[in-house]
Amino acid sequence: MIRRVLFFGTSEFAVPSLLALVRAGYDLPVVITQPDRPTGRRLRLQPTPVRRVAEQHALPVWTPEKVRRREFLEQARAIAPDLIVVAAFGQILPEALLKMPSSGWAINVHASLLPKYRGAAPIQHAILNGETETGITIMQMEPTLDTGPVLSQRTCPILPDDDAGILEAKLAELGAELLVETIRGLEADAVQPQPQDHSLATYAPPIKREDSFIRWSETAHRTWCRVRAMSPKSGAGFFCMGKWVKVWRCAPIEEHCDQ
Repeated sequence: MIRRVLFFGTSEFAVPSLLALVRAGYDLPVVITQPDRPTGRRLRLQPTPVRRVAEQHALPVWTPEKVRRREFLEQARAIAPDLIVVAAFGQILPEALLKMPSSGWAINVHASLLPKYRGAAPIQHAILNGETETGITIMQMEPTLDTGPVLSQRTCPILPDDDAGILEAKLAELGAELLVETIRGLEADAVQPQPQDHSLATYAPPIKREDSFIRWSETAHRTWCRVRAMSPKSGAGFFCMGKWVKVWRCAPIEEHCDQ
């Protein structure tokens, strides 16, 4: 029986999964998230969204710089987890950590239909590439990036008005729901891992500054996708008379033009 869960998460995407585990009654002896980082113009240290929510629910929080370090691995081993759950954590877990759960399961909530869009920015790249559908994958974790067997999946349409922020919120809630269903399926031996077809893999690397540059040589549809993919963070734009102009919303009128 799975009761004690070691949760790893950092961003807003991970918050609904954490709350779903709390509501489902699982024992969360500690929540692991990234250390506080300086943000904003004044570069003040800010806790991660997961840390804020965990502390609101009186859950202990650890903020290791590197989960590969021996000290952290020894602390995690002392927790004796039945299950490890990861959602948008930001570090790859080592094999020593993945082997700790007594159930044998370490699972990840990923915001794409794997093997498509492995990597750090699946939501942004799905929109940028003009996809009309994406989804959530709950997968068994391996020490490599998003390569593990699929436990469950659920699709989600990408609507014309969806930007990265809107779609992330939808997928976060969908992932939380599917996470609890999958854990219960694992407890009942009703879930069977399905290996990914690695030949179909595509990748979603971290978003770079240049990804936000509007390229006037691109089609109207591609520009529309770029604006949506970069909203609300950090915003697509272009330089005009030496100033950076951000574009938060737009709509394609014509796919082709003479000039």
